[in-house]
Amino acid sequence: MIRIAFFGTPEFSVPFLTALVDDPAFEVVAVVSQPDRPSGRNHEIVPTPVKSVALDHQIPVLQPSTLRDESVATTLRSLDADYFVVVAYGKIIPQAVLDVPRLGCVNVHPSLLPKYRGPSPMNWAIAEGDATTGVTIMLLDAGMDTGPILSQTSIGLDSDETMETLMAKAHEQGVPLLVDALKRFAAGEIVPVAQNDELATMTKLLDRDDGRVNWTLPMATIERRLRAYQPWPGLWTVWTRTLPSPLKGEGQGEVYVRLKIHSLQPSDFRADLPPGTVSTKNSRLFVDCSDGTIEILELQPEGKPRMSAEAFLLGYSDVNGAMLG
Repeated sequence: MIRIAFFGTPEFSVPFLTALVDDPAFEVVAVVSQPDRPSGRNHEIVPTPVKSVALDHQIPVLQPSTLRDESVATTLRSLDADYFVVVAYGKIIPQAVLDVPRLGCVNVHPSLLPKYRGPSPMNWAIAEGDATTGVTIMLLDAGMDTGPILSQTSIGLDSDETMETLMAKAHEQGVPLLVDALKRFAAGEIVPVAQNDELATMTKLLDRDDGRVNWTLPMATIERRLRAYQPWPGLWTVWTRTLPSPLKGEGQGEVYVRLKIHSLQPSDFRADLPPGTVSTKNSRLFVDCSDGTIEILELQPEGKPRMSAEAFLLGYSDVNGAMLG
C-alpha cells in the first residue's frame, strides 16, 4: 500500500483527497492544511474544506503556521510517507520538507506546464481566451512550478467557460490522472520529463484591484474577465456620483459608488462615446469600451442586493451620461 500525506486547503483540493482515500491502493496517513481562519459576517473560525473531509475520515490533521519549523519536518518524517501529494495547499513547500517522502512531492497544477506557472492558471486561461488548458501532474522542486512532469491531459475551453465549469472539468480529468500517475510512478513506469523553461509563462495571485474594469479594453476582453474573476475578485467599477447638497444653497457633493458587475454582454447598440461613458435606452444600461458598447445586465451597488439593470435604473437614473472608472 502506498502511504500518502496530503497537502491541501480549499474546496478545489477535496475531490483529489477523496479519491485517494477511497482507493485501496493508498493509505492517507495525514492531511496538512493551512490554519483555520475567520469566515462570514460573524467572523467565526471554520475548518478548511480539506480539514473537514479529513476529520470525517478520521485522518490526522496538521495545520502548522509555517513549514520552515524543524519540528514540522520531524513530524512529517515520522509519517513514513511514500508521497507528499500537494493540491492547492497555498504555501511554498521548503526544501527540507520536499526531501522527506521516499518518492517525492507530487503536485497537481491546473495548466499545461510550463504555460501558466504560478497561483492563478485557470483564471488566466479564461481571461486570455485560450481554447485549451489542462492539468499537469509534476514533481515539486524548489522553484515555482518548475519541477519535472509525470503526466498531463488537455482540457478544451468553451466560449462561455467560467471558473466553476473549468474547475469541474479539472476535477473530472485531473483526479484520475493523479491516481494513475501515483501508481505508475511508484511502479517505475514513468520517467519524469524536464520542463522547457524557455516556454514558461507566469501568473500572479489575483487581488481586489484586478477586478476593476478598464473600459479602454475591448468588449471581448472585459467579458472574459467577468467569467475569469468569479467569485474572486469579481468585476467592479466606480461611479463618482454627484448629489445635491441636503442644505439649501450648499451646491453639490460627490459620493463614490462601487458597482459590482454580475452579468454583461457585448451589444450591437453603438453609443460612440468615450470609453467608460454610461448610456441608457429603454431601461437598459450600456457602457462604451474601446471597440463598441457593452450592456450591463446585472449589477450590485455596494451595500445593496444584486439587481437587474432595469431595477438599478429605477433608483439611479442619474447614471446616464456618467463616466465610470
